[in-house]
Amino acid sequence: MGAGKSSIGKKLSRRLHLPFVDTDRVIVRRHGPVAEIFAVHGEPRFRELEHDVVAEALTSPGVVSLGGGAVLHPDTRERLAATTVVLLTVTPEAVEARIAGSARPLLQTGGMAAWRAIADERAPLYRSLADVELDTSDRPVSTVVDDIVVFLAGRTDHQTERPA
Repeated sequence: MGAGKSSIGKKLSRRLHLPFVDTDRVIVRRHGPVAEIFAVHGEPRFRELEHDVVAEALTSPGVVSLGGGAVLHPDTRERLAATTVVLLTVTPEAVEARIAGSARPLLQTGGMAAWRAIADERAPLYRSLADVELDTSDRPVSTVVDDIVVFLAGRTDHQTERPA
């Protein structure tokens, strides 16, 4: 949350000449605002919708930006194990300015304390799936994208078909 997945993903997709899918945006387009889904149907329903959108996005070549909680679903983790995963991290200090005033449902009651708890809880899952980890805290988007491109260039063609 707040690591720059969407910004970096868009720029990376342009560099690689691949389609870009932001799974949260697909969910919003199909089902309405994330905050509303959480409020009306709860997090479990949102996670079901998210799982379906992620599964669909991973069926064709492209750059996919996943919502931070997507890895909570075991089937999603299984699908991600079969593709290239770039983990973008950010320090609490850097993310605070990025998410200030955010309407993110999981932060509504706890702010930065909630972000830290979520980040700490999910970090082992993220790291277990990641092929490479890059910190975005104080680096320009273009530099992070350059690093991803260099990383992917070192992989075989088969491994770079679906960067996620």
